[in-house]
Amino acid sequence: MDFRYCKLEIFIPATHLSELQSALQSVDAGHIGNYDCCMSYSEVTSCWRPLPGTNPYIGEENKICTERELKVEVTCLRKNVDLTIEAIKRVHPYEEQVINVIPLYRTSF
Repeated sequence: MDFRYCKLEIFIPATHLSELQSALQSVDAGHIGNYDCCMSYSEVTSCWRPLPGTNPYIGEENKICTERELKVEVTCLRKNVDLTIEAIKRVHPYEEQVINVIPLYRTSF
């Protein structure tokens, strides 16, 4: 089975959404049909416990932390996944910029 597109899931502070949109547009991620910059995002509450060596170190050791942030979903061509991740890294403040890359069987039904 040949997967042409992938969906990327990204968690990011709301303050960085505009920069992320520009970075995605620069590599043609989110281009679907005759639309450009297609992405969805929703506000979520994320939880984590920072471990020694985390960069940036956000929170307190041995404590579960919570924060409001955005979960962003965007599609890109499978052949452009690495290029898209590199563009995201340039504007993303977290240690792990992309949480999931999911192959999409079809993008329209």
